[in-house]
Amino acid sequence: MQKTILLIEDNQDIRENTAELLELEGYLVITANNGTEGIRLAELELPDLVICDVLMQETDGYAVFSALLESTTTGHIPFVFMTAKSENADRAKALSIGYCDYLIKPFDENELFASVKKMLSDGGVENTR
Repeated sequence: MQKTILLIEDNQDIRENTAELLELEGYLVITANNGTEGIRLAELELPDLVICDVLMQETDGYAVFSALLESTTTGHIPFVFMTAKSENADRAKALSIGYCDYLIKPFDENELFASVKKMLSDGGVENTR
């Protein structure tokens, strides 16, 4: 069965390029260009995985992750942060919210695919509760 990935990224080039890579690997990709739209789409579509930028206008990636975790319908969905912020404190903040993975931009396709496969096979946050 084809897995669905919700990609939340405010940079159009990164969003389109990442979505294309994932589609070429056989995933169905739904995209959102901001966190508010991403939360709405996650609740509507119930994807198998969410990949989300950290730094966005309005609702940042941390707020998206927290909102999805708090919802009974989306709380189980595995989550991957994408960010140019590579400080340990940023990674620690992400991990303090819940079980997730963390991709540092720019990443190559092998890093992306490895993170996606890891999170899909781990079953996301269900393993940590």
